[in-house]
Amino acid sequence: MLPTKKHRIALISVDGDPAAEIGQEEAGGQNVYVRQVGCALAAQGWQVDMFTRQNHPDQAAIVQHEPLCRTIRLKTGPAEFIGRDDLFHHLPEFIAEFQAFQQEQGFHYPLIHTNYWLSSWVGLELKKQQPLIQLHTYHSLGVVKYNTISDIPAIASRRIAIEKACLETVDRVVATSPQEQEHMRKFVSTKGQIEVIPCGTDVDKFGFIQRSAARQKLGIAPDVKMVVYVGRFDQRKGIETLVRAIAKSSLRDQANLQLVIGGGYRPGHSDGIERDRIASIVAELGLEDCTTFPGRLDDTVLPSYYAAADVCVVPSHYEPFGLVAIEAMASRTPVVASDVGGLRFTVVPEVTGLLVPPKDEVAFAAAIDRILLNPAWRDQLGEAGRQRVEIAFSWHGVASRLTQLYTHLLASSMTSIEAKPQVAA
Repeated sequence: MLPTKKHRIALISVDGDPAAEIGQEEAGGQNVYVRQVGCALAAQGWQVDMFTRQNHPDQAAIVQHEPLCRTIRLKTGPAEFIGRDDLFHHLPEFIAEFQAFQQEQGFHYPLIHTNYWLSSWVGLELKKQQPLIQLHTYHSLGVVKYNTISDIPAIASRRIAIEKACLETVDRVVATSPQEQEHMRKFVSTKGQIEVIPCGTDVDKFGFIQRSAARQKLGIAPDVKMVVYVGRFDQRKGIETLVRAIAKSSLRDQANLQLVIGGGYRPGHSDGIERDRIASIVAELGLEDCTTFPGRLDDTVLPSYYAAADVCVVPSHYEPFGLVAIEAMASRTPVVASDVGGLRFTVVPEVTGLLVPPKDEVAFAAAIDRILLNPAWRDQLGEAGRQRVEIAFSWHGVASRLTQLYTHLLASSMTSIEAKPQVAA
């Protein structure tokens, strides 16, 4: 159902620029989600403004993606990269800039959809200043994340408290998988309203190049057994587990085994440091001859890398959803993933891929080998993955469900306002 009129709505993603190049430091699934949701909503008639912070002085203040969809970068602290854990004290400036933008434009947004905990706080503060409907997508939960790392940041307790207040206060929380919803109820709060609407992928971008053509384009031999990782360089992504699994593979000594670790990085920053650490492990294990680091895989080559691979591995310690898994499935490439979070929802074991315990390099090696050693089964898994994505994970479908939810909440809000008794003059 399309909106009866073109409401102007705001998607707020303070730390995840929808117009950023994916693969840069702290630029990943959240950035993709916000931009793709924004563009898909615009295609259904919404006027979508996506707000983020300016993190470089040369960045354009406004980026127009579609006629009804744009990214607006607000001044929030110095115009430079600031890690998520250090952004909180700059958020009042973001709110002031947002309010100034509304005043300059001459309207107030009736509905905002916030993304990640920093933006949830922005939304909660805005609700104190103006009437609006707030929806929120977490992208990750602090209480779950901090159980997987040893270096707990100073902001942790504040984040956990804000995530609890958000769930109990906003008009609706959008969980991207049943597993994420379960985590919210178990670890965050039993209060608040949750709706499960998964992430999506571009079913028209992936899946339209054959494996042989993709390999020819990339210069990869037809007989190569190709394992691919796509994502950020971050210890929580479990790349070390994948590398050590390849070292334990029964195919390790075959000349045609190839591991591709795709992802952008900046030397000297956290992602560059992690990339160097992974490269040192590759060297230590004697895998340099079969491992390549092609850097950031942009839209011109990413579909080809997925299509060329025999298997895509998602070895994350935790994923609320896992966009890479459905991008690979859309490309007819089976997935071996950690049995955690939303990956339990996206990957159907023995149907579209395999799930194994996180950080278990032996289990990952065995799962990868099962697929590499059985090309017919590989193709069967790939076809099933494509069918699953077409049915459940298109951005159009995600936007349609969000449209229904937005429209319902806006209509309920108007009904509530109209039902209030009017005070006689």
